[in-house]
Amino acid sequence: MADSDKARLVYTLICDDVRIEMGNKMSLMGIFQNVFLPQFPSTVVKFAILNHWEGECSSTSEIRIVTPSGAEAVRSQATGFKIARGGHADNVTFFTNVTFSEAGTYCVEVLLDGKVAGSVPLHLRLMEQNQGPRPVN
Repeated sequence: MADSDKARLVYTLICDDVRIEMGNKMSLMGIFQNVFLPQFPSTVVKFAILNHWEGECSSTSEIRIVTPSGAEAVRSQATGFKIARGGHADNVTFFTNVTFSEAGTYCVEVLLDGKVAGSVPLHLRLMEQNQGPRPVN
């Protein structure tokens, strides 16, 4: 059994930013799954993807974002990490200036040693014209 067979992806979150605070605590800003953009193609300046792993391994992880039509939009560099027996690990991957070519549901794939360990949807939508505050009834 390979080391990566002992690691389990517990969750994946997409957010605006991740910060490490005192006491090694993480603060996540702006968790989201939907993005409204004024036009396509459109560039998202910055976002982060947090993965939480459990188990035991010495592996590499990377993120691949796939367009609604199945093309690879962007892929992160592979990052190595280790988990001691009974432990856990958090991987944070930052993306900057990513251009999304079309509206629709993108697939954020989490790869462990080059194989898909999990995925989450990322919905990119066209912002409606004149979208603004709505009156409260």
